[in-house]
Formats: sequence, C-alpha cells, structure tokens
Amino acid sequence: MTLPVSTDSLAETAYRRIEDMIVRRELPPGSMISENKLSDELGCGRTPIREALQRLRLEGFVEIHPRRGVLVSPVDVRRQLELLEVRRALDTLVATQAAMRATDAERKEMRRLAEEIRDAAKARDRDRFLAANRAIHGIKAAATRNSVIETMLAGVNALSRRFWFSYVEDADAFRDVADKHAAVVIAIADRDPQAAVVATGALLDFLERLTRAAIEPQP
Repeated sequence: MTLPVSTDSLAETAYRRIEDMIVRRELPPGSMISENKLSDELGCGRTPIREALQRLRLEGFVEIHPRRGVLVSPVDVRRQLELLEVRRALDTLVATQAAMRATDAERKEMRRLAEEIRDAAKARDRDRFLAANRAIHGIKAAATRNSVIETMLAGVNALSRRFWFSYVEDADAFRDVADKHAAVVIAIADRDPQAAVVATGALLDFLERLTRAAIEPQP
C-alpha cells in the first residue's frame, strides 16, 4: 500500500500507518517488523520507517533490539490503568477548553461524530468504531487550541485504542462506550464545560471498570 499524498512528513504518515497496523493486529504482539517489507508496503524509503519506529518505541508500541530487529511489544493491560490516570487529568482539561474554544465547524462535526460512533457500535463494526474514536479524540484535542495537549494525547489515546482492539469483545461494551463518548462531544458542542467534565468522568469510570475486569478474576 503506497502512502497517500499528505502535507504531513513521510515519517509522520509512516508512523500513523504502522501504529494503525499494530492496533489492528496486522502486526501482532510478539512479531518482528521488517523495515524492508514496511518500506515496500508503504511505498517510502527506510529513513521515514526508522523515524516512525523510533517514535513508536518511545510510546511503547515496539522494542528495538540491536542485531535482532524490531519487536511489536505485548499488550500490557495493567499499563492501561496507568494510562487512564493520565487521561483523567488530561481529558478533564480537554473537555473544559474544547467546550470554550471549539469553532462552529468543529461543534457541527462533533455532533456528526457522536452519531457515527453510535451507529458503528450498533452495527458491531469495530474498524468503523475505532476510526470514529480516533476522530473524536483528534477533534477534541484540536479544539483546545493547545499544541502541547494535542501532542501529549496522541500517544496516550493510541495505546488506549490498542487495548480496546485487543481486549474488548462485548458488543454491549462498545455500545455503552459509544454512548459515553457521544455524551462528551455533544456537551462540548453545546458549549457546556461542566456537562462535558461530568460526561468525561463517566466515560473514564466506565473504561476503568472494563480494564479492571480484564485483569481481575471475576467471582
């Protein structure tokens, strides 16, 4: 698959594509990554691939071993709880700032995405759900008008998506989390920071319960 033409650098585009391949298990945990194969598949040189893999290493997606190659890291469910602690602080800030700073066009798109993620969950279309999830995280971060927040959230949210794709099979869980994501962006679109913060807390509480259920034995 040749990388699409984009204003992003080749390394940025390669990063997004490889991250997506890892999240969707096209590159499963424990597998070795071939730089040459990725270069051929994505239609770019090895330098952008190497830059992308270094970034993925810093975010915990891969391990780079001298003379052995690049290994896709295992999914660490317990780390998801640590990510949720970080997300609770960041997402609360995002909800507040986005509700105050989002443009009219962004608010309109948030309402559309609220319907999209609900429809994807109802259809049990995991790929469509994850695409909507990614778009929701992206538009919320962009609406803060804070580039530092955008950068920090990008890696955290990517690792959270990987957990979802690996561990969440229950269709009801997808519908529930879709409704909670939708509540957050609708509150932001309504210019209601307080409601957005409350909805964000409800979403993260739900995600924490699901994560603990994946770790702790059920009675």
